[in-house]
Amino acid sequence: MEVCTFRLKLAQVSTFVYILAVNFLGISRVDLHDVFRVLVACHILTGAVGLVYFWGPIASRKGSEWHRKSGRVFNRCMLWTGAFAVLISACTIADPLGTHPHLVGHPEFSRPEFVRAIFGWMMLGFAVLTVNLAWHGWLCVLHKRDREKVREWRNLWLQAALLLVSVNCAWQAWHAGVFLMFGMTFIGIATVATNLFFLYRPNPGGLDWLKEHVKALVGAGISVYTAFFAFGAVRTFPELALHPGLWAVPLAVGLTLIIVHHRRIDRQRANIAASSAAA
Repeated sequence: MEVCTFRLKLAQVSTFVYILAVNFLGISRVDLHDVFRVLVACHILTGAVGLVYFWGPIASRKGSEWHRKSGRVFNRCMLWTGAFAVLISACTIADPLGTHPHLVGHPEFSRPEFVRAIFGWMMLGFAVLTVNLAWHGWLCVLHKRDREKVREWRNLWLQAALLLVSVNCAWQAWHAGVFLMFGMTFIGIATVATNLFFLYRPNPGGLDWLKEHVKALVGAGISVYTAFFAFGAVRTFPELALHPGLWAVPLAVGLTLIIVHHRRIDRQRANIAASSAAA
């Protein structure tokens, strides 16, 4: 049943991509750059919808109908956005300047190895990070206190994949001389470490699943907001793609949201403990 459902959804997405390519982008003959354009359009569409719905679970009452509905839309959009980003980065790695012809002749961004490092390898890291966090966070709320089900094979595979692309990002950063990419390595390895700590921690707290759910899905939002600000800048103002402010603002907002919600969960846990002791 799951395989049939996946094939149906894949067929629906393929049909949508074909209609988008032919009717809206005017593509009739396909080459790598055309494939890249279609993937970017799909990536922007799912990402934009997801980032709007990101604020639904944040602002709504936890457990409410709108919280659940907006959370499902956000989660699915993040998974598709990350998947499209993986394919976009693969196209860039294969042909850096062919997929970014507007950078040809640019004084700083015209080196193929530079474009491949930032918009290929680093974007691949953020793409896998987004899928990793979206899937992990969804499993945490879906199975709550049953961590054995959260340790299903796809989630464990995503931890290995994120670790691999994070280490590779550091290697590519060293060779390309783009040391900002080390930030992706740090974030990726830290994510894998905290995810595995939750999955295998002995005697977890009763609300640890909720804290992990918040961390993961807010983290997915941070990843996509950062990518939209930083990688999106390359089409209009390439010099801003590496500006620290474009990377710092989503990170600061996201970390603030995580800290605020974690403190709220800690207060909820303390109230539960106090009520139990009084009884």
